[in-house]
Amino acid sequence: MLSWEALLAFTFASFILIAIPGPSVLFVIGRSLALGRRGGILSVLGNEVGALPLVIAVSLGIGTIVAESIVVFTVIKIVGASYLVYLGIQAIRHRREGLEAGGRAGRPGVSGWVTFRQGVIVGATNPKTIVFFVAVLPQFVNYSAGNVALQMMLLGLVFTIVALLCDSVWAIAAGTARQWFSTSPKRLSAIRAAGGGMMIGLGGTLALTGNKA
Repeated sequence: MLSWEALLAFTFASFILIAIPGPSVLFVIGRSLALGRRGGILSVLGNEVGALPLVIAVSLGIGTIVAESIVVFTVIKIVGASYLVYLGIQAIRHRREGLEAGGRAGRPGVSGWVTFRQGVIVGATNPKTIVFFVAVLPQFVNYSAGNVALQMMLLGLVFTIVALLCDSVWAIAAGTARQWFSTSPKRLSAIRAAGGGMMIGLGGTLALTGNKA
């Protein structure tokens, strides 16, 4: 099985990679600005749960097929990008939902289950995650110890746990900053629209990125 040295090295490398703001962080911030801390954390949880099937796919060798097939990669990429754009548009369309007269602002009408499910879909349709796992996981596997697939699954699980913790910090920070805007319906409407705009921009960027970038 994996040595403690390899596991610790992979955990540290995962933390460094995840801590650097990237598409995942932008998604979390956008969702937190649009839905608040609870919505942001549920999105993070769903995103990481959605990544678990990708870990399994890579561990069983299916991920390599996706990573090397331009057609399959592009289809998954377009689906994921389109869904992000859809979520962004919905956030902008419903930016005034739940706002009350007199300066108080309620939550947008999105249930916790729907928010979690949306995060799962985003995580499961991110082909960049497959490419990352295909490129990185094998470098930390102890092939002489056998159980290669199990080792990769363990590494993938470690990565998702680290991502869950780090992205949750971003969700809490963005959601806390959003609370200031909740004192004014106009400000909250604007920040929800900004969160939706971030998701639309992220979806567009993903769609226009090269196949193996």
